[in-house]
Amino acid sequence: MIEVRELSARIGAVEALSGVSFSLAPGGLLAVIGANGAGKTTLLRAISNVLPRSGGMVRFDGQDTTNVSAHVLARSGLVQVPQGRQIVSNLSVRDNLLLGAAHLPNPAETERRLKVEYARFPVLMERQSVPGGSLSGGEQQMLALSRALMMRPKVLMLDEPSLGLAPQVARGILHALRALADEGMAVLLVEQMALGALAVADRALVLRNGRAVVEASAADLRRDRSLVESYLG
Repeated sequence: MIEVRELSARIGAVEALSGVSFSLAPGGLLAVIGANGAGKTTLLRAISNVLPRSGGMVRFDGQDTTNVSAHVLARSGLVQVPQGRQIVSNLSVRDNLLLGAAHLPNPAETERRLKVEYARFPVLMERQSVPGGSLSGGEQQMLALSRALMMRPKVLMLDEPSLGLAPQVARGILHALRALADEGMAVLLVEQMALGALAVADRALVLRNGRAVVEASAADLRRDRSLVESYLG
């Protein structure tokens, strides 16, 4: 579904990402972990063409994405949930979800997808008429995730979805991502809560100073906590 080869990106004069490679198939959940400043967010932004690439290639659904703009990629199914959720605080929960479905031509399909997301996170149905900004942090993360799912992603990329959430709420979000992968979606998860991410992922990529230093089974990495801690320190 997505193939990344020798991907590099610069932020100003700084090479923030250098020669990163991996592939992700439908039904797979790849966790990207590393310390602050390791290049995790830069990786997602470069994949989605929000940040210009300085080298390498990304193929999505069999196509080279080098000259494809970010909004076209998103509508094609390469969808990112950014760090900080970025919901529209003064719009209702329902209207936030409808933003994700703005490109769908069929109103019946939009309503069907709304029902799916309300079933996934019933609190969103209960609070569908209230402003998104009035939700708790965990509820806002559910809303951000459901808004992305309204776009019918083939590859779902998430940047620190557990940030600022209570541990129990964060675990619920991570298990929802595992369920999406089990349903056949390709999920790329950037996460600072490394052990939680490794608990739901199939494989893991460890970044350090913009480079991939380890790619391995998530279960193997989770058993070697000293290795994880050495790269997160």
